[in-house]
Amino acid sequence: MWDILKNRWKQGYRTIHLPSAPKMPERSCRQKLFSRSLKLRQVSAGGCNGCELELQALNNVVFDLSRFGIQFVASPRHADGLMVTGPVSRNMELALKKTYTAIPSPKIVIAVGNCAINGGIFKGSPEVCNGVASVIPVDLTIPGCPPHPLIILERLRCLAFTGLFTEWGGRSCTKVSQR
Repeated sequence: MWDILKNRWKQGYRTIHLPSAPKMPERSCRQKLFSRSLKLRQVSAGGCNGCELELQALNNVVFDLSRFGIQFVASPRHADGLMVTGPVSRNMELALKKTYTAIPSPKIVIAVGNCAINGGIFKGSPEVCNGVASVIPVDLTIPGCPPHPLIILERLRCLAFTGLFTEWGGRSCTKVSQR
């Protein structure tokens, strides 16, 4: 043991030299607009509240959405985008349109869950609009019933940092339409 300590004292600590950092790619237009921070207004447009529970789980210590610069805000005037859950009931249609118009341009609309994408289990009911896309234009969809918080986090991080969103499974990124 003493021989090892003496040898360590003579030689000192050996460190590994890390390679130089790779050159950063050009920033996309959306990345320049949001500067690595994304403020979202969440709207529950009718539904079972399963997706809302998963969105709320993003704020706990396990997922900690705020460490990536992504936060939920109370006012649409402070938001960069709109995150919608639920199939959009007829009672929420006007409120969703007003919230959408209150968000300053450029804006992002994210449909979370199968209900928000196409109506889900409520599809075909006379009291729902069969998804967010039938009311306002949608930029990003996150499928699932409800989607896991890690999937939501992956999509939001890719959107906030690169201006891209990942396809289901997280292998490729495609451009988000610019408004």
